[in-house]
Amino acid sequence: MAEARYRSTVKEHQHRVLALAPLLPADTRPVDEASGLTLAADATATLDLPPWDNSAMDGYAVRSADTTRASPEAPVRLHLVAELPAGTEADPELAPGRAARIMTGAPMPTDADAVVPLEDAVGWDPAAPTAGTETPAHVELHRPAEAGRHLRRRGDDVRAGDLVSPAGRPLTPHRQSALAAAGIAEVRVRRRPRVVVVSTGSELVAPGASVRRGQIPDSNSLLLASLVESCGGQVVHRGRVSDDPAELQAVLRSTHGGSDAVILTGGASVGAHDVARLVLAPDSPGGTVPSTHRPTPDAGRPVPEDPAVRFDRVAVQPGKPQGFGLLADGRAVWSLPGNPVSAWVSYLLFVEPGLLAMQGRDAPVAPWVPVITDEGWRSPPGREQFVPARVVSAPGEPLRIAQATERGSGSHLAGRMARASGLARVPATTDAVSAGDTVLYRALEA
Repeated sequence: MAEARYRSTVKEHQHRVLALAPLLPADTRPVDEASGLTLAADATATLDLPPWDNSAMDGYAVRSADTTRASPEAPVRLHLVAELPAGTEADPELAPGRAARIMTGAPMPTDADAVVPLEDAVGWDPAAPTAGTETPAHVELHRPAEAGRHLRRRGDDVRAGDLVSPAGRPLTPHRQSALAAAGIAEVRVRRRPRVVVVSTGSELVAPGASVRRGQIPDSNSLLLASLVESCGGQVVHRGRVSDDPAELQAVLRSTHGGSDAVILTGGASVGAHDVARLVLAPDSPGGTVPSTHRPTPDAGRPVPEDPAVRFDRVAVQPGKPQGFGLLADGRAVWSLPGNPVSAWVSYLLFVEPGLLAMQGRDAPVAPWVPVITDEGWRSPPGREQFVPARVVSAPGEPLRIAQATERGSGSHLAGRMARASGLARVPATTDAVSAGDTVLYRALEA
């Protein structure tokens, strides 16, 4: 349990996000138009794969019984009666002593039960200019062909009706290809979450703009928009607002109906100008109407009794102030801290799982793996710590990491985020990490 001064642990806050995140509707799309979307129903093969017995090699389709006496001293000569390229519908009759030249992927003649590769035929010269282009009248073999050799049997990969991919999996290129190969033309998928990204704070200016005293560039909206796209979301609005509550309220009104989720950074704490709390907290002077929306309990997900936006002190470093809940219109809304590293870590811990759950992903929470630390640092007792980390081990060595910021979590060190290759995770029961200790690590995209 978190200490009394914290409202929830990382796990508890994640649980609330996963329980409340509204599951998006599903529709049917052609498989070639569903790249990156998440399957909403199991995808099952509509045909056997391969659809028929076929050759695994360029060579000769033979009756193995005709080759039993073949030897280097007494080669067996078979008369070639057909040539079978890939895509042919031909099924030539092979009487005893007859064979067919066959190409990789071509259907096997019904009478044949083995394939002899070209290179195993007597006199075949791969260096000859016409090698493989001319069909000889005969083929000579100097050893027996084993029945079933170099064949791909019908249904050896999958059978019609077999599960190719279960619901909850994203249609990555390799998975999309597998579905197409299994004859699947259409799939049930969930659409991408449409997301509004807003940085709050009167101090923010556009990246590259002249910065006067008290101002800083808005990097958070770019960070979050890129992260949203990387986990399957679609950013429908990206911008920034001042500390005037009316500006944020206007954005929420204008994006109503065209978005499924809102992500805010800044203004989540208890300061006098923390606009996110002023607008979103139900008990604030400018607060939104508490949500009465209840997500559909698909897949047995538990739904908390109160979906209203709630601002919690989470036992985590960085990112202690967190806001999350449902707006009156049913949209999920996250209010994250404004420091860039805090916003980044908060997104990975709480927003990403929510957006993936909205798409029906079967594993929305990313895995963490144990690694060795190359150096030590301090960790706040009672709070789970997430430190931007970089890999310092050489390729092929056991993975070792070090801090990317050299100052622990360093929530304000936006410029040093570029050094990170992942996050290190330190449990709340630890107040110091030493060189050689084992911590959990999540690698991020290079």
